[in-house]
Amino acid sequence: MNRAFFLLTFLITSYAFSQCDSVNVLNEKIVSLAVQKEGKKVLRGECWDLAKYVLDENNCKWDGLYNYGEELSKSACVMPGDIIQFKNVKLKYERNGQTFNEVMTHHTAIISQVNGEGDYIILHQNTGQFGRKVGRSIFRTSEMIKGSIKIYRPVSN
Repeated sequence: MNRAFFLLTFLITSYAFSQCDSVNVLNEKIVSLAVQKEGKKVLRGECWDLAKYVLDENNCKWDGLYNYGEELSKSACVMPGDIIQFKNVKLKYERNGQTFNEVMTHHTAIISQVNGEGDYIILHQNTGQFGRKVGRSIFRTSEMIKGSIKIYRPVSN
């Protein structure tokens, strides 16, 4: 097995979060509030401002930086309302016959929908596509070619 194949396989399998059977009430509130902000600038329009806003509005515990609650283990289930922190992520994917390359050096997003294992719809702002307004995107861990993610479950105070 060549080294590149091994590294790519490791990356994909190391993010094998599963889908939860149900969504807790707090996460439902997080998604509802984030969806209401779609197309609008939240606070200063930084990517993490959306997470800050929904967590503060729901009186959640977080460190005020990039720890958005309880960090999920790689085997935990993921639900809408969980928050993703990207670090040095590079994506390569194809949509409608076009190939795209994206970089998320340090980025924060809220999962609004879980389509399957590692397949999410995210809400985020401060992107090339949406500028400083909240927009909706597809994120698939299988399209990651570099970097890491952490997923956090919001926690009530």
